[in-house]
Amino acid sequence: MTVAYDKHYQTENLFGEPYPELISFFSNNPTRGKLLDLGCGQGRDAIALAKLGYEVTGIDNSAVGIQQMERSARTQGIKLTGLVADIYDFRDFTDFEFILLDSMFHFRTSELKRETELVERVINNAKKGTLIVFCIQHSGNKIKIFKNIVVNLEFSERTAELDFNYVFEDKDSNHKSTTKYKMVVIKK
Repeated sequence: MTVAYDKHYQTENLFGEPYPELISFFSNNPTRGKLLDLGCGQGRDAIALAKLGYEVTGIDNSAVGIQQMERSARTQGIKLTGLVADIYDFRDFTDFEFILLDSMFHFRTSELKRETELVERVINNAKKGTLIVFCIQHSGNKIKIFKNIVVNLEFSERTAELDFNYVFEDKDSNHKSTTKYKMVVIKK
């Protein structure tokens, strides 16, 4: 099956480098363990987090993205696992101490029900103590919608909430853009 991102990922490193704030959070975390990167794409976060000592499994529905991630990891001598699968069908969250969802949610009307169910499923089915990290574009009503989804879910605490700006640079075209993000960390 061909998916839209198979075409997009013809551009290597499409989304650039991982957010420094995300890497700093995971670098400063005192423990390591199994980390699930849902919607890992080409592996920008998965590879960086594996370098930090996390045992990373990245899932994406783009075979092209997973192949690029695995090739890059092999070239760098990094061990990680890539799975081509639909994150909306994935159910086995209990094997992981960390779950990352970076830029996965748009909360458009056409996607709202499906994305809401994913947020609920991840939080409800993660094992106790799991850190779940969401990076969401801080535009429109995305953060308000996200907070309305999680407000009634059962988890132990919201351990961190950080606003940051990410500057994307396309070196081929010299295009630069800045996007506001919010990182929310929930401890199950």
